[in-house]
Amino acid sequence: MQKAEEFVYPKPPDEPRFYWDRMLLGSMSVEHQTEESKISAFLTGTFAANKGFVKPYGIAVHQGRIFVSDPPGRDVMMFDPAHYLFKSLTSDPNVLLMKPYGVETDAQGNLFVLDQGLKDVKLFDRDGNYLRTIKPDAQLSMPTDLAITPDGKTMYISQTGGVSESMHVIFQFDTETGKLLKTLGKRGRGDLEFNLPKGIDLDKNGLLYVVDSGNFRIQIIDPDKEVMVRTFGQVGQRLGTFSRPKDVAVDSDGNIYVSDAAFGNFQIFNPEGQLLLFVGERGSDLKPGAYMLNSGIAVDEDGRVLMADQFFRKVDIFRPAKLGKEQGFLGVKEKITDEEYMKIKQEQQNGQ
Repeated sequence: MQKAEEFVYPKPPDEPRFYWDRMLLGSMSVEHQTEESKISAFLTGTFAANKGFVKPYGIAVHQGRIFVSDPPGRDVMMFDPAHYLFKSLTSDPNVLLMKPYGVETDAQGNLFVLDQGLKDVKLFDRDGNYLRTIKPDAQLSMPTDLAITPDGKTMYISQTGGVSESMHVIFQFDTETGKLLKTLGKRGRGDLEFNLPKGIDLDKNGLLYVVDSGNFRIQIIDPDKEVMVRTFGQVGQRLGTFSRPKDVAVDSDGNIYVSDAAFGNFQIFNPEGQLLLFVGERGSDLKPGAYMLNSGIAVDEDGRVLMADQFFRKVDIFRPAKLGKEQGFLGVKEKITDEEYMKIKQEQQNGQ
């Protein structure tokens, strides 16, 4: 296998913009084995079991805490690499998930989970503890993704619908009551019209970005004025076009990241929709930057990009070239001593 530093984007001689950082394959991806646990495993032949993905889909990240939805696995998994934490949200017997798709956090780190099967949204705190269930006051048909305002008071849900259905829209709800506040758009090809809308995201100015997948474009909408601000994209097989766009994320500079399952990559566009860079490629082997069925994408506070792949059952994390490997919320030391690890765990226990 190639060394991690060889996975750089773009390739030399161009100046590096992103490096592949690490891969999440399940619970063992954030575990640390002490010398004592290694000896115990050797003597008893009992090794820690890895809880892996079935088909990871959505991703949300808040200050180093990563949440990944797994619809066929009926679960959402929480990872905190810097603190060696893993949690299955359905480890709580009071939590039932049938088909969790979209996941998103508010500014406090509270997690909202959209369940396509149960047609509801479950709310968790930043530690993955269940708080309550929100029942959206609308007839949901194949809801796919959600976006949350920073204050956690307003929620948008993309109604993907079916090929023969007319309700291809974006709903806006009050998160406290579940009340429907407004319906954005209708089915079609014009401005503020959608055909199979999928991934959605909000930028820091409150504009809503929609993967209008059946129209092979990204629509940027002002939800307050209920108008389309701009749109970009068209169907095609070359860079800058779309074939099977799945999800969208926006960074603090307004750059737009689009996951496309046909290309096996994510493309980065500037705020005007001009292509800046693409990262990843289609591949038949499990390795960094190779994808067969990539889905959800997210960008964290430091500019790291996280993307899931359902075929390889993984989440890849990329860091900006300007950011050191140990810097930022997701910065992790290459090696850690048992003493350092025990100190981290003790601090966690004291904080509870």
